[in-house]
Amino acid sequence: MIKPNGIEMHKKNRIMKDRLILLLMAIPFILLIFIFSYIPLFGWVYAFFDYKPGIPLARTPFVGLKFFNIAFFGISGFLNSLLNSFAISLLGLLCSPLPVVLAILLNEVKNTKFKKFVQTTTTLPYFISWVIVFSLFFNIFSINGALNNVLISLNVISTDNPTNILGNEGATWFFQTALSLWKSTGWNAIIYVASISGIDNELYDAANVDGAGRWEIIKNVTLPGIIPTFIVLLLLSISNIVNNGLEQYLVFYNPLVADRIEVLDYFVYRIGILGNDYALATAVGIAKTFLSLTLLLIVNVISKKTRGEYIV
Repeated sequence: MIKPNGIEMHKKNRIMKDRLILLLMAIPFILLIFIFSYIPLFGWVYAFFDYKPGIPLARTPFVGLKFFNIAFFGISGFLNSLLNSFAISLLGLLCSPLPVVLAILLNEVKNTKFKKFVQTTTTLPYFISWVIVFSLFFNIFSINGALNNVLISLNVISTDNPTNILGNEGATWFFQTALSLWKSTGWNAIIYVASISGIDNELYDAANVDGAGRWEIIKNVTLPGIIPTFIVLLLLSISNIVNNGLEQYLVFYNPLVADRIEVLDYFVYRIGILGNDYALATAVGIAKTFLSLTLLLIVNVISKKTRGEYIV
């Protein structure tokens, strides 16, 4: 048996030391995830008790799956909020190629200053609070907003019949999807810009030598290079289809569009925080979590069959 020499042992020890340092650096973040993501799971126990604020859990009657039955069969609004979550998420999935298109267009821009300007202006909305976004769009699309003032001044509409997009129930899903796209497309495009930058430049050089035009290069080099990234992000989006978030729908909520804008996260907020029914809200939250987990497992299997490897 050949024993490793001193150089190999030194190299092995250095690798182990580097790995130990990386592990120690990761420990604080692992603790944060454990504290904020796993310890709160203890609160799931409230879904199985008839909990009332101020009464200790030990003195609260155990009711088993009562609130899960109420959530699915005994309360109005749950199935409607589930439908809204699916509808808005599916519209978002249909628009998921838009960040890819933006990234490809940015990659084709040769003027560096203009490219940076476009990247900055399209990414900036991602960092704007939803409260500020609501204020901006309210001043534009409300009955007395800028849009109606312009249309009235152009005699397109009359003062007796102004547009009211914020209160149009039929346009709610599309309007909220458009807002999400405006806010997130530039940010999501960054991932694809990075993916394009990782494509071997020799492929572009070979395409140029073969006389390929811009469209042929995009079709045969750029798109195949970013398709794997797109598929992974698409599958993850499918697994996250019932997690729409709360802030957007909370600030744009109004009685005229209540039936179309109430997603699952807002439904949990309404019955739990506004209605003080913590047990029922916890039961709905648990159901949403398991639904998301089921979708993740399904897309994980799809990923294995289509890509040859699992996502998680």
